[in-house]
Amino acid sequence: MRGGLDRRRCLAAAGALVLTGLALPRVARAGAQVEEPLADAVRTALSAAVAQGAPPRPQFGTTEARVAHLRWLGEMSPRLQRREADLRTRLEFLQTVWYESGRAGLETSLVLGLIEVESGFRKFAMSVAGARGYMQVMPFWSRLIGDGDASRLFHLQTNLRFGCTILRHYVDRERGDLFLALGRYNGSRGRA
Repeated sequence: MRGGLDRRRCLAAAGALVLTGLALPRVARAGAQVEEPLADAVRTALSAAVAQGAPPRPQFGTTEARVAHLRWLGEMSPRLQRREADLRTRLEFLQTVWYESGRAGLETSLVLGLIEVESGFRKFAMSVAGARGYMQVMPFWSRLIGDGDASRLFHLQTNLRFGCTILRHYVDRERGDLFLALGRYNGSRGRA
């Protein structure tokens, strides 16, 4: 478990570095993610997770949780201003990342770090392997667990919903090992 905590700290630090302006070059870095056979039960569960069309509206159990979320938005928004000048677009992006990462049970900083590495925060990024959007989702996923329309992978919520659902699947498959899960997601299969 110690290694898992160290990986989480590294990924959280990477997400924080990204948003402080110490970012990597703006290239889409998705590797050759492999289409692997999925058991029918897995495909059904992933399809159901992607199909739920709930809008990214946060629900808070307490006032403190709402205040913490608003504080987080207030901290993150200026950090992304260089990448997205329009405040409304920036807040929609952050709100959706927060919602979809939480919905999938992922750390928001992990998802932001992945977006930085994979697409450089570019909505219409496309890798040489064909991965699309912020989270560089491969088109075969739209056929496997979506409606088959790969062009929808450039839509903000669709891309983040697919990306977070797929990453959660890989984290579960690798029994919580983030190095291996991120390697699967990127297509590098655990190579550093």
